Amino acid sequence: MRYKEALAWLYRLQRFGIKLGLENIQRLIRELDVDLGKARVIHVAGTNGKGSICAMVDSICRAGKYRTGLFISPHLVTFRERIRVIGEMISEKDVADGLTNIRKLVANWQTHPTFFEITTALALNHFAHKKADVIILETGLGGRLDATNAVRSNVSIITPIAFDHQEWLGDSIEKIASEKAGIIKARTPVISAPQLPAAENVIRSRAAECAAPLEFVQQPYANSPIALRGEHQNLNAAIAIAAIRASKIDLEDAAVIRGLAMVEWPARFQCWDKRTVIDGAHNPAAAAILSQTWREVFGEERATVILAVLSDKDLPGICKALAPIADSFLLPKIRTERAVDPRELQKIFASVCRAGASPAGNRSGCPTISVAASFAQALEKARIRPNPILITGSLHFAGEAVAHLQGRPAAFEECAQ
Repeated sequence: MRYKEALAWLYRLQRFGIKLGLENIQRLIRELDVDLGKARVIHVAGTNGKGSICAMVDSICRAGKYRTGLFISPHLVTFRERIRVIGEMISEKDVADGLTNIRKLVANWQTHPTFFEITTALALNHFAHKKADVIILETGLGGRLDATNAVRSNVSIITPIAFDHQEWLGDSIEKIASEKAGIIKARTPVISAPQLPAAENVIRSRAAECAAPLEFVQQPYANSPIALRGEHQNLNAAIAIAAIRASKIDLEDAAVIRGLAMVEWPARFQCWDKRTVIDGAHNPAAAAILSQTWREVFGEERATVILAVLSDKDLPGICKALAPIADSFLLPKIRTERAVDPRELQKIFASVCRAGASPAGNRSGCPTISVAASFAQALEKARIRPNPILITGSLHFAGEAVAHLQGRPAAFEECAQ
């Protein structure tokens, strides 16, 4: 298969939905004969901050001249973003060749692997062939039964745990934490962010069962500048450094300083220009951090917020978290069936305002809210207004926005025939 044909086949597998479990990925690893050699594996689970920490670990290790393999999800503009070696995205040829091989391999399997299982196998096989010596794996969903958990890690990182994906992970912090803590393995060091008490208890219990050394990182990193914006990134940096040390990767302090100064992570308070910020805050906890970072950067200046959210999210919670920093909201229709209808989101905003969400300081007591036919139309309207612009709501939407601003096809158009 050629690249676009291979991606079209892979995307069609989304009809199989999400199937949590390790049987398929373990079989794929065996039959592909994936051999990671002596590579150090850092495995990251949690609700928010996973991507930033993965990017920091990758950047620091590359600054220390290690050959890194980075696997993240989702992607923003191109599928190739998910799989990188030494910062370079997997080539179209390697995607096409890898997926062609896997397609032949699984053609007659009674239980067909899912999109994420095959993507994980593609990544691991690529890292093996490229002889990566440090591999950073971000979980896709949960942890215990996530495809990335089929690999033996050298350290487990657990970022802050909050409500998200309740239909898969459970309806309480304890249940969600139990799934995330499933990446903890016997006698393998665990590095955790500060957690809600319910999540901390679960993590401590799981670590004790596995005789796994456990460290909760409390002190933010403060030794040098970090390229990513927001005070919360100082704690993320401290977690990344603690994990590198726990995995016994030998690095000098100079590599840490260089890596943090150079780290890039799109759509995480990404300043596109002097008055436009892109951030994929997709749940209330992430939206609250986004609001905090906005105040750190812009003070009391309020935003024109262009917002699109997926329908399975806590919509009132996201709206409530963002309302205090917004002068107005523009709600565009975006190109995914998973997105909530903008007019429905408009009704939710009205309900949140009636319930007493923090006002934006205008005469009506709430931000003004209007609907746009597309992101392009919303951006055109936002640029007429004097306020800085915040584009947020989901990583899928952030990807569509970045693609539009770059003048490139969005990720979902990449495999169009």
